Amino acid sequence: MSKGLVVITGASSGFGEAAALGFAKLGHPLFLGARRVERLREVAQACERAGSPEAGVQALDVRSKESIESFCAEAGTPEILLNNAGLALGRDHLAAMKDEDLVGMIETNVIGLVRVTRALLPKMIAARRGHVINLGSYAARGVYEGGAVYAASKHSVRVISETLRLELSGTGIRVTEMDPGMAETEFSVVRLGDEASAKKVYEGWQPLTAADVAEAIIWVATRPPHVNISEVVMTATAQASLTKVHKG
Repeated sequence: MSKGLVVITGASSGFGEAAALGFAKLGHPLFLGARRVERLREVAQACERAGSPEAGVQALDVRSKESIESFCAEAGTPEILLNNAGLALGRDHLAAMKDEDLVGMIETNVIGLVRVTRALLPKMIAARRGHVINLGSYAARGVYEGGAVYAASKHSVRVISETLRLELSGTGIRVTEMDPGMAETEFSVVRLGDEASAKKVYEGWQPLTAADVAEAIIWVATRPPHVNISEVVMTATAQASLTKVHKG
């Protein structure tokens, strides 16, 4: 049985890279996007070695409407669209938040996700099958100091996912929201600005890994066509809430 195309945004590292390798091992062709094209090519080569019959790449900046349009025009018809591109910037309280952090998170986590989905959905609707998997966050389930806009952006992903399930009812297209808790990827490096600060976040306990989250994504995507896993909330055992982590 042939495997359908998997399109992944933000595929140069973290959850996106790990999921790409997981789908490659199942024999899926891939179309991968990210800003770091050289790194993306390395991921694609690893995917082809892992079993993907073809792993195409194209530069993608989800903050750019033109970049999204160019990427989606080349992407073909996805069987699975993994909207993975996303980030958190800073931990400032709202009163002190930098405007570039505010705009960066909203443009990447909300507007970019909607634009990519909007561009590819007509192909999927015409095919009357497919699966949209949106990478949200445990932050979609609450709030915490220093996370107002990031949490708001991930609450938005939750609302978008719920609305899509209503709008796509009867098309055969499934919609899943993935909400992982704290995971040791480049996420904290981007948010905090340096590796030393990021490493301190994970000292004394065992967080999720990119491979843990990718395994859950693959499981969701490989359920029978009549089964839709609407939401997945997963955390490390040590993480009891957004703000409580047991260390020791």
